[in-house]
Amino acid sequence: MSARAENQRAAIKGPITITSETLTADNRAHTALFENKVVAKTTDITIHADKMLVFYTEDGGNVTKIEATGNVKVLKESRIITSKAATYYAAEDRVVFTGDPRAMDGDNVVSGNKMNYFIKDDRFLVENSRVILKSTKEQ
Repeated sequence: MSARAENQRAAIKGPITITSETLTADNRAHTALFENKVVAKTTDITIHADKMLVFYTEDGGNVTKIEATGNVKVLKESRIITSKAATYYAAEDRVVFTGDPRAMDGDNVVSGNKMNYFIKDDRFLVENSRVILKSTKEQ
């Protein structure tokens, strides 16, 4: 196994389990469309959405990209990220949130027009950001 493949496998942290009310699989296009009450879980991230289109490789079925739309909510540890749409790029271990993205960690809130979340680095890049930080010190 190449170092890149090992890094990708480590970044995802376990298998992805996806549940929904309906599934339409297209083996020729290598896609799976999950609709209605979609929940995708790994060992450390949970994604909720109305619809998820999963792209996978022909050889082995490894996930390459996930497009989530409608009431997207991502939970990771104490952080909650919401938006109208999100796209996960497996090769970069990055999620791009669009449509009023908002990240909340306790009382702290970051919002903007577009939000890139680099999962492995636990780092955000936010366009046209607005940040609200609440003091945790008692007065």
